[in-house]
Amino acid sequence: MTLGFGKVALAALGMIAAPALAGGSTGTGTLHVEIGNVRSAKGRVHIDVCTQAQFLKDCPISADAPARVGITTVSLTGLPPGRYAVQAFLDENGNGKVDQALFGIPKEGVGFSNDARIKLGPPKWSDAMFDTTGGEQTIRLNLRYFLGGDAKR
Repeated sequence: MTLGFGKVALAALGMIAAPALAGGSTGTGTLHVEIGNVRSAKGRVHIDVCTQAQFLKDCPISADAPARVGITTVSLTGLPPGRYAVQAFLDENGNGKVDQALFGIPKEGVGFSNDARIKLGPPKWSDAMFDTTGGEQTIRLNLRYFLGGDAKR
């Protein structure tokens, strides 16, 4: 099941998280994304795999997996060789989007490939991008929470 989460204004951070359009592709690669700091086993962990032109916009390649406290692995097959960035979030309530508090601050965990930091705005493409050759590859990132703390152990 793929969840689209729509554009989420993170005004307090000056950021827009990217939406997922149900995806898949015609490539041959398998990407495993190990998402750490998952604070709840409730809901699903969702990823979007974006090209530079799609980064922080519409990313048509996406996947998700049931959330597991600590580390959740989301795998995506059929990824063509190229340069990408991953955007991830924990959809704790299963509504298919990042829930927001006042000023658009995310209530659920969000993260980017290369564990790119979210400072006063979104990470730069150059901080989140990685290359894939179309084979099997594993990358790692951690979710960050702006409300409610990190993973509960």
